[in-house]
Amino acid sequence: MSFRILPSFARTLRPLTARPLPPQIRFYTAPSPKRYTFPEIRTLAASPRPSALLIDVREPGEFSAGAIPGAINLPIVTSPEALSLPADEFEDRFGFEKPRKDSEVVFYCKAGVRSAAAARIALAEGYEKVGEYPGSWLEWVEKKDA
Repeated sequence: MSFRILPSFARTLRPLTARPLPPQIRFYTAPSPKRYTFPEIRTLAASPRPSALLIDVREPGEFSAGAIPGAINLPIVTSPEALSLPADEFEDRFGFEKPRKDSEVVFYCKAGVRSAAAARIALAEGYEKVGEYPGSWLEWVEKKDA
């Protein structure tokens, strides 16, 4: 079976515009977490606020060996779904209230890799004020007494 365009129909075909449309440039951005410095974390640890949570995403054994004062433990490797849990299930599993989506949540780990992943998860879950401390535990231990 072959197809052909009839001459009478072909005469009705015209370009949609007389000239080509100019190219359009579009930029898309995804929200990114705020990057906290050591002085900002020291201030947060010294003066905790109910609206700002410092979250250590290392495993419980790492957390119990030492943590930044005021931090809560939410292990991201063994519980990556934690922030998507219903509030009651979250509290049953972790022993503290699930952070509210309008709370400031600041993540840290040992060297900044897991905290970056946790921050991306929090943004994907709809948290509005997300931060990460790239220096994490290693920088804290190095500078806390300086």
